[in-house]
Amino acid sequence: MNLFRSEEHIDRWLGLRCPGATMPVTTLSALAHAWWGDRLSPQWKPHSRQQNQAILDRLGLAGDFWQLP
Repeated sequence: MNLFRSEEHIDRWLGLRCPGATMPVTTLSALAHAWWGDRLSPQWKPHSRQQNQAILDRLGLAGDFWQLP
């Protein structure tokens, strides 16, 4: 994971390489909270693949890159 200031900065850093996926840091924060926010709960159980895919979908992370196997 890399953090960048702008789309232009991403383009300069990538050069001719293709990015895997990009997102605003606010979306990254929402993803982290949704994915790991309940981890310290005594009732915690691992999320199912369907639950994790629902998190990605709810945050608008769509496309082949975001489809869980």
